[in-house]
Amino acid sequence: MSKIVLITGGSSGIGKSVGEFLTNKGYTVYGTSRNPKKIENYPFKLIALDVNDIDTISTAIATVISSEGKIDVLINNAGMGITGSIEDTPTDEMRKIFDTNFFGAIDVMKAVLPQMRKQKSGLIINITSIAGYMGLPFRGIYSATKGALELVTEATSMEVKNFGIKVVTVAPGDFATNIASGRYHTPVFKDSAYKETYQQNLDLMDSHVSGGQNPIEMGEEIYKIIESNNPKIHYKVGDFMQKFSIVLKRILPDRMYEKLLMNHYKL
Repeated sequence: MSKIVLITGGSSGIGKSVGEFLTNKGYTVYGTSRNPKKIENYPFKLIALDVNDIDTISTAIATVISSEGKIDVLINNAGMGITGSIEDTPTDEMRKIFDTNFFGAIDVMKAVLPQMRKQKSGLIINITSIAGYMGLPFRGIYSATKGALELVTEATSMEVKNFGIKVVTVAPGDFATNIASGRYHTPVFKDSAYKETYQQNLDLMDSHVSGGQNPIEMGEEIYKIIESNNPKIHYKVGDFMQKFSIVLKRILPDRMYEKLLMNHYKL
């Protein structure tokens, strides 16, 4: 039987690319969007789900189970970006990003786990970020949401292992998607102490995304994970230097690593 895959945030970017790839591999894919009726001629099924709305999460999962009788794979991909200095970024905006990237992902996991326990099988793939392995300047809150999801994944993996359920993360680096347009950008305030360095870094971030990897690489990696009998807990997908930066953080003294990052971001 075809494996049933549910992808949150499946209407664009990485989610769409992964959904197309898995559909071409013969999986039955359900993507989610807050407004699926606005999207036509899609390569796989789209259903309504807003990770900040428990009712829509419950309805979406019930729809898949009613139609297919199971959910084999959840790909927790829905997320938002945020930029700005810690001092200038409104705390309410920080909370919104945590609600989406962290608590939203947790709520979707909690909603699929009863079905996966009933099946005695299942795979949850939480999409995090290489940025979640380090505190990046002007992206500290985004890094924090993804780092928190990495740790919750480790805890959940141990809690559900006896039920035959596997939980892993895939941390992408910079990919050529529309994520930059969907970020919350703290304004470059005229009287901000960070005005010049923040603007420089906004330009640098956008150039990294536009020159990023092809999202199809995420589809290839996730396909391998789904097909694996014994997947690892953590995966990283990106160019060599992005992945190597995590290794450097482990082996270099803190201040030396900080200096490397500051040089990279021209601080």
